[in-house]
Amino acid sequence: MSGGLINLGQSKSQQQLDDMIARIRRPIAGDFRLAVLSLKGGVGKTTTTVGLGSAFASLRGDHVIAVDANPDFGTLGRRVPQQTGSTVRSLLNDPSITRYADVRRHTSQSTSHLEVLASERDPAVSESFSADDYLEVIGILENYYNIIMTDCGTGLMHSAMEGVLSSATAIVLVTSPAVDGAESAAATLDWLNAHGYQRLVQQAVVVVSASKPGNAPIDLDMLTQHFLGRTRAVQIIPFDDHLASGAQIDLDQMNRDTRNAFLELAATVSDSFNPGQPGPGFPGFQGPPPGYQGPPPGYQGPPPGFQGPPPGYQGPPPGYQGPPPGYQGPPPGYQAQSPGLQEYPATRLPDGLPPQYPAAPQYDYEPAPPEAIPPADHRF
Repeated sequence: MSGGLINLGQSKSQQQLDDMIARIRRPIAGDFRLAVLSLKGGVGKTTTTVGLGSAFASLRGDHVIAVDANPDFGTLGRRVPQQTGSTVRSLLNDPSITRYADVRRHTSQSTSHLEVLASERDPAVSESFSADDYLEVIGILENYYNIIMTDCGTGLMHSAMEGVLSSATAIVLVTSPAVDGAESAAATLDWLNAHGYQRLVQQAVVVVSASKPGNAPIDLDMLTQHFLGRTRAVQIIPFDDHLASGAQIDLDQMNRDTRNAFLELAATVSDSFNPGQPGPGFPGFQGPPPGYQGPPPGYQGPPPGFQGPPPGYQGPPPGYQGPPPGYQGPPPGYQAQSPGLQEYPATRLPDGLPPQYPAAPQYDYEPAPPEAIPPADHRF
């Protein structure tokens, strides 16, 4: 034995865990809006929302919130400790919100620091929650939260869904490992494609959530390959007694495999918030570049007052490799152009001459007449 003198390095599993955590902790440019969808009830949509949100909130230092937009007696608020009776409607009716603490009094927080904004308990009031109401809620939350998740209802036609889908950066589509669940998920993708949300389908992550113990009644490999052909990624969440209880969700109470599955899901979703590039909900997004490892250690984001590139900037010229090794930037006090610098006046040439030709030279002697030049001797 080496007596500890030989460092064999991290195990492969530890390296994979460290990689997932680094991806989850990536900085976000602005806010990231994630809609969690399912056309069929009882497949684990709300469970996925809380599990995924808890993974984000437990590892990131910024604010993460999940909003219950289910008009049919949503249960998101019951899956975390209830710290307030406020709902989305309470938030909308509060005229005094000017800072994070004002929003926080309307939310409940889980042990992993995930905040939840509950839906109305009165079905009549929750049904009246419109697309405009949802966008107004997002308009408030975007000022204080970096990740905004929405636990949607089971239908695609209820009033708030237009606002959810039009403002979403990405979606997570939840299904069960069963034929009817898979068919409902496929129908959801078809509907999204048919109604102009192709960008969300292309970047979607499908979650196959096992709600029962034992072997799945469907070939999971075949199911995975089907959805990989239509979306960006597929993540399987194994059955877990803690999740199946329907009570409050705590990451620490999950089985290790379940907890790791949610971490992997969070890392997969986080691949969409690559700093410095448009998000997946925006034109021109091509995904992170090959080999992208996230920001360098200690990165604090752009400097205060940074406004982004100037209008019309197209990026560096083709083939640009960056500054030479060791380049430290311009010296202190350097200015690209000194104040008051005037353009040097063009040289004035004699009138009548084109600018590309200089004036003819002047000589002080008279050239000899032709007859004074002796003939050349051509004999060799």
